[in-house]
Formats: sequence, C-alpha cells, structure tokens
Amino acid sequence: MKDTILVSGLINIETTLRITEFPLEYYPVTYPFFGVNSSVSGVGYNLAKALTVLGDNVRFLSLIGKDIAAQQVRTKLIEDNIPWKYVLSQLDQTAQSVILYDGTGRRQIHTDLKDIQEQAFPPEMFDQALNDAKICVLCNINFSRPLLARANKAGRVVATDVHAIADLDDAYNRDFMQAATILFMSDDKLPSPPEEWMRRIWNRYPAEVVVIGMGKNGALLGLRDGQQMERIPAVTTRPVVNTIGAGDALFASFLHGYVHSADAYASLRKAVVFASYKIGAVSAADGFLTAQELDSLAVDIYRMR
Repeated sequence: MKDTILVSGLINIETTLRITEFPLEYYPVTYPFFGVNSSVSGVGYNLAKALTVLGDNVRFLSLIGKDIAAQQVRTKLIEDNIPWKYVLSQLDQTAQSVILYDGTGRRQIHTDLKDIQEQAFPPEMFDQALNDAKICVLCNINFSRPLLARANKAGRVVATDVHAIADLDDAYNRDFMQAATILFMSDDKLPSPPEEWMRRIWNRYPAEVVVIGMGKNGALLGLRDGQQMERIPAVTTRPVVNTIGAGDALFASFLHGYVHSADAYASLRKAVVFASYKIGAVSAADGFLTAQELDSLAVDIYRMR
C-alpha cells in the first residue's frame, strides 16, 4: 500500500506572458501569438500534481473561491487524479498570479492572494486528513501555520519550503522553520554563502534534512547527523523555457524519493534531474516526469558524468 503524503498549500489561476526581454520597455499593445497562457497552479497544487505524477498517494488541502475560477480548479484536480475533498470554497475569489518570462527562462511573478492570508483551514478537517499521512508538507501560506503544531503533536514528519529567505529570524517564516524536519529554501536572497547559512540553520532550527536550491548551480544538501554537507551539481536535460516552479519540482521529487528510500543524497540527485526537465515547460505545473521516466533519465544523465 502506498504511503499518503499530505500537502497543504496555495492553489491559484496562473497566467504566463512571454516577453522579449527584461527590463520590459513600455508600449501600448503587443500581439505575442501563443505567448499568453492560463492554467491552474500555485505552490501547493504544483507539489500535489508532481507527487501524483510520480505515483504517490496525495491528500491535498487548500482554499479556493466561490467564483468561476473555482470550477476550473476542481475540473483540473479531477483531470489530474488529485482528490479535492479538502479543497474548500471558502474565499470569495480564487487567488491569481501573472508571470512574465523571457527567452532565457528568467521570470517575474505577480501574485494576488485575494484574502487567503486572513483565512483559516478548519482544524477538525485537518485532523481527519492527517489520519494515515506519513509526512505533512505544509507550505508557507498562513492557513498552514496553525497546522504545524497539530502535525508535530501527532508525531508526523513536517516538510516545508520557505523559498527566498534572508533572515534567520524572519517573522513570517520562523514558525515553519521551527516545526520542520525537512526544510527547503532558495539561495536567491541569502546574506552569506550557502555552506555558512547551512551551519547557521543547524544552530538555530531543529531540521534534520536541509536543502538549499541554487538554481543553475544545483543544490546544497545538509544532514544534521554528522553535520554533513554535499553540493549536488545542476544537470541539463532539455532547453530551458521558464524557470517558474523549479523549486517546487525539486522539493516534490526529493520528497517522493525520500519517503520511499530515506536516502537524502540519492533523492536529491534525482530531484535535480526532475527539476531540470520541468523547466522545459511554460507553466509551473507542467513538465513533470513519471517515476519510471525519472529513473531512466537519471541513469542516463549520471552515466555520462
């Protein structure tokens, strides 16, 4: 029987716009044929979909609106075989994002969360969803915050990604970092080299496994046991289209591998391959490999190294 992975996080409608270059020059109108696309996305959904494609049993928790976008969300969840029992129409409007990206894969994200940050997920429904979940992936959105203590009290492994962070005492993210056994983040805003930041994380927070995503430089793995650190280099699997969602893909693939093997090093090596392939797609929620495809591609990639 498959282990259940609980994911609590954002789902939104994402619109991507391909532009010529950054910075964007002003002009009143353009016609980027097939350069504007809308889809269902959001960190929570990206993780839930990636894990589902990889073959995991996912229980997804999120908040959406009572609008027409909510119908689009539910239709997409059904299409992706992601159960939506715990995706609640609690908002007036579903969150949205607009992402500009250029030919090099660089992107600029504009996210409108509507009033989701003032909403709470019903704790009794979380406890029900928690029932047989082996791991709780609690994304750093406000409605996940009260769930951290409940997951810890229930003895579940908590995994979270605090994304671009620059301060160990970051008021928004410290609750998530304090509760996490598996902690992911980006090096985009780090005030020090990743290895130094890793040591500071160990001294401040209890996470057993820490991963710092470094984009084109790969990822840094840190294991508290033995204070081990290892850089996993980036790989190239296909041309880059849009780097949006790369971190989510890295996180999801790592969790998939780690839940099944408890081998952090092997899981991150494969996750780097998974993320590399994913950024050959336009949307943050597209471009995911199946577990079999990932295994095959990873073997090919690392055989050549």
